[in-house]
Amino acid sequence: MAKVKGAVVVDTEKCKGCNLCVVECPTNVLALSPNVNGKGYNYAYMENPDACIGCANCGLVCPDNVITVYKVKLQEA
Repeated sequence: MAKVKGAVVVDTEKCKGCNLCVVECPTNVLALSPNVNGKGYNYAYMENPDACIGCANCGLVCPDNVITVYKVKLQEA
């Protein structure tokens, strides 16, 4: 079975830092940044990118639809 590597892209200027994606992530990939965006919100970012499995739970729960999830199949060695 091929392994899947995921990547999460957050539109940081539109993210309100509601934390729903952070709570929903089963592999603890996401966190709220200590930095703020132009509106003064702490935005979500990939704190542990190597742990992402591309499940897309974060994108499904995002109320503002600012998260895009990408999946790539890794080649078997």
